[in-house]
Amino acid sequence: MPELVLGPMLRYVSTHEATVWVQTSAACEVEILGHRARTFCAGSHHFALVVVSGLEPGSSTEYEVRLDGERHWPKAESEFPPSRIRTLPADGPMTIAWGSCRVTAPHEPPYTLDADEDERGIGVDALYVLSQRLQARDPSHWPQMLLMLGDQIYADEVSPRTKEYISARRDLDQAPGPEVLDVDEYTMLYLEAWSEPTLRWLHSVLPTVMLFDDHDVHDDWNTSESWIADMRQTSWWGERIIAGLWTYWIYQHLGNLSPVELEADELYRQVREAEDAGPLLRQFATAAEREGGGGLWSFSRQIGGSRLLVLDGREGRVLSDGQREMMDDDQWAWVTEQLTGDYDHVLLANTLPVLLAPTLHYVEAWNEAVCQGAWGRWAIGWSEKLRRALDLEHWASFQPSFHRFISLVADVGSGRLGAAPASVVMLGGDVHQAYLEHVGFRSDRGVRSAVYQAVCSPFRNQLERKQRNFVGIARRSRVVGLLARAVARSAGVDDPDVRWRVEQQPTWRNQLGWLEIDGRRLAITIETTPADHRPALEVSLHKQIS
Repeated sequence: MPELVLGPMLRYVSTHEATVWVQTSAACEVEILGHRARTFCAGSHHFALVVVSGLEPGSSTEYEVRLDGERHWPKAESEFPPSRIRTLPADGPMTIAWGSCRVTAPHEPPYTLDADEDERGIGVDALYVLSQRLQARDPSHWPQMLLMLGDQIYADEVSPRTKEYISARRDLDQAPGPEVLDVDEYTMLYLEAWSEPTLRWLHSVLPTVMLFDDHDVHDDWNTSESWIADMRQTSWWGERIIAGLWTYWIYQHLGNLSPVELEADELYRQVREAEDAGPLLRQFATAAEREGGGGLWSFSRQIGGSRLLVLDGREGRVLSDGQREMMDDDQWAWVTEQLTGDYDHVLLANTLPVLLAPTLHYVEAWNEAVCQGAWGRWAIGWSEKLRRALDLEHWASFQPSFHRFISLVADVGSGRLGAAPASVVMLGGDVHQAYLEHVGFRSDRGVRSAVYQAVCSPFRNQLERKQRNFVGIARRSRVVGLLARAVARSAGVDDPDVRWRVEQQPTWRNQLGWLEIDGRRLAITIETTPADHRPALEVSLHKQIS
């Protein structure tokens, strides 16, 4: 008899339809609210994505999961509230929770302690606390979406349980050591990350959209062209990147697509029809890794009167023949097309912040210029080593793409692509801190929208004190900032055509961000876990921006 291995995960939700993702132990028919889908096989693993249609806008419908007619969810002994699908309302207020970066570990001491108290400590899990909060609330007060901006799993920083699984399969003294290598190990990583009962219930009721970042595959993934060349010379990278993209397509990407997009996806059709889709996905992942660019993973959502655009700035980078771009020309054209229209708000989500602290912005821009020969050939080698050691691979280190993105924001905010929205908000994660920045343009750009950048990270992976101190100096020291700018200008780096100021100093603990949208009004809130390790979230920032 088939068993429900993982899920259900509520993924795409609109005003009248939804998709629910599951993993099962064997081939079977999955049924939810009278809608059915056969599982597909990839390797020795079985999955299904059930499309539920004909729902009413703003409705709330309890559901069960049946495998070959037998109920497998909720479990008979479940103490959680019923799982339900809540469709988006046709109009009215909506709330989005967001953040990034969650390391998997037991939710108990010493793992719930801070890293300064125990080397195994990563703090209280913000998503665990969110799940507890929703269980105690009426569903009408739940958010409409959870936006997960990268590092849902850590392929290069596995939990004790996954490490034990890996060590039973192969010698950890051989590369890549206690890191994920192949599809089966990735499957174990996802299973552990999403099967904890409290989190599993959360994913069954809260629609999620998600995008990968570096740790979903490897720290510094696609930092530079030379980094890629070095990794391809190792004995293990080829298998790691194929397994990472293969499993990402199944576990994360499929659920980002609408039923219409799924129907039009040729690979999805072939996978469902194949006896074993493993060879197809291996071929697909190999091509995706080699080609670069192309916008395979970016996607767009209409949320009421607002547009959410989630951009891949990681796998789709162009890093070949001396080119260095976050996205290729085809993806830039697609982005512009998505933003052409009249919206109440435009939300531009990327795993990486577009705007860093000014000091760090100049350091990354300087490093890119030196790596490209601004200080002569003698400086290229050590500058590349510095880039990798300090993770200097954000938008600031892709200067042509940075300026192109800022120009696009100005076009949206000035009304050149449609009526100017009330706000343009750049959403980011990755940097293990949370903050809100007000962004200003020259008056001749004609920007009328309120423009902000909101960053929220981590869900669960707090920085150590020495790392916090380093970033704090970079943010607050005027002398260091002036020095960084002068050094960058000596390498030919231009000042950015935009200014930004932080609304309040960053918070560093595990945390969760909120967007509250009501017509032309939008408020941003950040909540952090308390220092006494209680499973709670406390407001650290609240700002009505439009």
